[in-house]
Amino acid sequence: MKAKEKMSHILRVISEMFPDAHCELNHGNPFELTIAVLLSAQCTDETVNKVTANLFQKYRSPEDYLAVPQDELEQDIRRIGLFRNKAANIQKLCRILIDEYEGQIPHAHEELVKLPGVGRKTANVVVSNAFDVPAIAVDTHVERVSKRLGVAKPDDSVLEVEKKLMKLVPREQWTDTHHRLIFFGRYHCKAQNPACSVCPLLDVCKEGQKRMKPALNRKVKVNKTKLNGKG
Repeated sequence: MKAKEKMSHILRVISEMFPDAHCELNHGNPFELTIAVLLSAQCTDETVNKVTANLFQKYRSPEDYLAVPQDELEQDIRRIGLFRNKAANIQKLCRILIDEYEGQIPHAHEELVKLPGVGRKTANVVVSNAFDVPAIAVDTHVERVSKRLGVAKPDDSVLEVEKKLMKLVPREQWTDTHHRLIFFGRYHCKAQNPACSVCPLLDVCKEGQKRMKPALNRKVKVNKTKLNGKG
């Protein structure tokens, strides 16, 4: 199966599995989304949402985040990994927004990645979800699934995975594909104990086939034993 044909098959299957896949970080505007994605680095969306439920009530604008000492903000996000570094980045980001962007999140990807704590993945999430600009953000789920399904090579960098997905997936489907690959990785093709035995993409997943081989061999041996009247 050729690469684009294989990708079309994958897209069709994951769209059927997760037609309503979406960004699971709670937010009400581009600013809140940027803060939430910044906090989500090396942290689950579930934990981020628990923290931002109170955080976004206390802090509603860049000015609010700068009105408190850094150690107070640190305590507000203490449940988040790397909370000290993230608190510092949030305040630096807010200062830049006020000084250079009239307190608003910039729309351009190249401006977003210049903000403290905002890398390529965060920028892709923001432009695609807040500003409807097609983008594929490669997080841990997207990277793992892409490599398991053979869309990318095991030693590909995150940027290489992103470029390969952008080449194989139609541009108008980039954002939906990003969300569906995340859902597929988060709820089906998990890092530990992926659901290979019931996976509709097992036919194109060499890693899944390898995982299932011992189980299939045991099943064949049991069937042979029964056929020989030894069961």
